[in-house]
Amino acid sequence: MENSLDQQSSMGKKLILGFQHLFAMFGSTVLVPLLTGLNPAVAICCAGIGTLIFHLITKGKVPVFLGSSFAFIGVIVLVATQISGVDPSVEGYLASPEYQAALPYVAIGIMAAGALYLILALVVKFVGVKRVMSVFPPIVTGPMIMVIGLTLAPTAFDNIVTAPAAAGVADVLWMRWVIALIVVVTMVVISIFAKGFFKLVPIIIAIGVGYVSAALMGQVDFSGFQDGANLGFQIPAFNIFVTHELDPQGVITSVSIIAPIAIVTFMEHIGDITTNGAVVGKNFIEDPGLHRTLAGDGIATMVAGFLGGPANTTYGENTGVLAVTKNYNPATLRIAAVFAIIISFFGVFTTFLGSIPGAVMGGVSILLFGMIATIGLRTLAEAKLDFSHSRNLIIVSLMLVIGLGLSGGIQFSESFTLSNIFLSALAGIILNAVLPKNI
Repeated sequence: MENSLDQQSSMGKKLILGFQHLFAMFGSTVLVPLLTGLNPAVAICCAGIGTLIFHLITKGKVPVFLGSSFAFIGVIVLVATQISGVDPSVEGYLASPEYQAALPYVAIGIMAAGALYLILALVVKFVGVKRVMSVFPPIVTGPMIMVIGLTLAPTAFDNIVTAPAAAGVADVLWMRWVIALIVVVTMVVISIFAKGFFKLVPIIIAIGVGYVSAALMGQVDFSGFQDGANLGFQIPAFNIFVTHELDPQGVITSVSIIAPIAIVTFMEHIGDITTNGAVVGKNFIEDPGLHRTLAGDGIATMVAGFLGGPANTTYGENTGVLAVTKNYNPATLRIAAVFAIIISFFGVFTTFLGSIPGAVMGGVSILLFGMIATIGLRTLAEAKLDFSHSRNLIIVSLMLVIGLGLSGGIQFSESFTLSNIFLSALAGIILNAVLPKNI
């Protein structure tokens, strides 16, 4: 339920709230194209367009932001290297002309994955969401949400410790931890003690304080601002597959490898939408419906593939922002989407966002991802489950150990990996179905 402050917010305040979500999604959305050879500006633009498509299909009810999906990284690289014949062990292979020439094939595979999402949406529509969700009671969804949050947790500390240092500046590890601590303390203080509008923007304030602190310590890389030619207006390098002459065999290879990933991410989608609804206090699985959220994700992914971007997915980072700020107005996510589209055309914005030190974003992420995990705990608590029963202990214990222990999933072949979230959810569903109710 939107609070009165949401309803009374001026457009200026809503713009700031939307910009806050832009900070949350930027790092991960850009990282995927950097790891796969796709264009970062295209990925940002596709994230914005995809989010607007998702909101249109879900009737503007779900406060979700769509960004680049990490689940497709492995298959994108696999398809592009197989078709191009490029050796992935060679340094700089992502930028090679042969590899780049194979990316239109990847685009078709991503579009096929989006189409498979639409098929799954139709299945949910005809089977009935209640029948589908009957296999996801709180004893399963609670640990699923916890696994989603805790799986993200290591990336927060990776940002602090392993992010590239500022160009030409000595990398001092203790400074990274100090910066991250400053950010965490700022977020906590603002979230607890601030009043009115300031209480809704702890992330922007914390990033601002962290950025200034990092700059004073010499830990901000300003080198990107030195080349004025890359800071002005520039149309993202959309790579539309229909402008290329493609080999049918390569198309078949791409579709057969990339499209099935949608089946794996189907389970993750349910977990993400369940988590988002748990944060907001609404059941988005029923209204606007799981079939609509799947369709929104699918069409957004098809559009991203058509434009040469990575597959889209709902972002836990932005759900974490909702949990921290308690501002659930979906309009702020749409504003963030418009911002994403705009900045993709201006190098100065992407350069600025890219200059934010990893320690700053790592500090922000610590609280965001922790908030998601605690929503899972709240789900279990509100269901009033009795953990003196061995059945409940077994289900939750195995789901957590599988989800956290197999953080990289299980790889069955070069082209097929089952994610930890899928495996954890599958274990919970099976155990909930077969274990006696009275043990």
